[in-house]
Amino acid sequence: MTPAQSSASIAAAAAVPADATPAPADPSTAFKVLGAISVAHLMNDMIQSILLAIYPMLKDSFSLSFAQIGMITLVYQLAASLLQPFIGLYTDRHPKPYSLPVGMGFTLVGLLILSVAPSFGWLLVAAVLVGTGSSVFHPESSRVARMASGGRHDLAQSLFQVGGNVGSALGPLLAALFIIPHGQRSVAWFSLAALFGMVVLVGIGRWYSANRVRLKPRVRRDGAGNGLTQKQVLGALAVLGVLVFSKYFYLASLNSYFTFYLIDKFGLSVREAQLYLFLFLAAVAVGTVVGGPIGDRVGRKIVIWVSILGVAPFTLMLPYANLFWTGALVVVIGMVLASAFSAIVVYAQELVPGKVGMIAGLFFGFAFGMGGVGAAALGKLADATSIGYVYQVCAYLPLLGVVAILLPKVEKSR
Repeated sequence: MTPAQSSASIAAAAAVPADATPAPADPSTAFKVLGAISVAHLMNDMIQSILLAIYPMLKDSFSLSFAQIGMITLVYQLAASLLQPFIGLYTDRHPKPYSLPVGMGFTLVGLLILSVAPSFGWLLVAAVLVGTGSSVFHPESSRVARMASGGRHDLAQSLFQVGGNVGSALGPLLAALFIIPHGQRSVAWFSLAALFGMVVLVGIGRWYSANRVRLKPRVRRDGAGNGLTQKQVLGALAVLGVLVFSKYFYLASLNSYFTFYLIDKFGLSVREAQLYLFLFLAAVAVGTVVGGPIGDRVGRKIVIWVSILGVAPFTLMLPYANLFWTGALVVVIGMVLASAFSAIVVYAQELVPGKVGMIAGLFFGFAFGMGGVGAAALGKLADATSIGYVYQVCAYLPLLGVVAILLPKVEKSR
């Protein structure tokens, strides 16, 4: 979608956030806006996943240990996590429609440095820039998705999320097809994807700027607007934090080390292992699409409960499966586990009405942070033991999903 098409045709289709009184003129879901922001999310996360996908190549080229691989993920995820809540809080008060293409610009520069990095230190610099781009992109783009939701918040978040998940899935596939055969410098060709993303985001920025009046929420004054006390809200946020920790610590084992696990246990080539990683990430994309509409229909708490705790039997079987069942299990794990995040973000936004950007930044940031810490910790564990032992330990993490029973029912703040 070009900026001219998006800015002209989607401006009239806007919707308002759940914490604002809906505009009676057009309460429908703006699917063109959601489509555009999802495409931008695809470009953003595809580029970022390329960094993870070429870890085996970087490990060989720079003679890296698993701990150093974990350190790359850590600095990338920390840059992507620490800034997000502050950016979200700031833009809740001072919306910045054109910060979206700026964020993609950071990712572009990081990608170019990655393609020519001569040492481990420069790999870390590239990772920080890519992570910074993500921290700028996610809070405001999540706000755009909520603005365009027309009240169907889980659907809007899942459509937004699936763009990122599809991009994350494409990264390993494209790396296997284009980067691994041609080497590190071929990474630079993906700067074209970043440029395309910036063009799309300029169009989104125009729509966002034209509809800024819809960002002024009319929050109820009788408490939080969701029927909960402040203590209940803080307790629910803490429970969500435990669930995000469980989900993303486990995902770190797959995103960063699954290819190494397949190579070590089954003797696959790098390209073959990346195809299995693509299979897992594609399943994550499917799970994200399914989870949003289900959350709108049956309730977010049920989706969160089933998604986190329900995946435990499959993670417990994974370390003992043969190659065929490993592929089957990671598909199930990806689909089930991915269905929760949209529900978690929207549930948290309902807990704290009027703070859409801050909550989005907090949870995206915390998720990235847990992924980074998890990758670093698991890398050290793999160096000290074995890559197979990592999956035996991580298999128990989804059992923490039992704490979802403590989540209160959230009333819609209308």
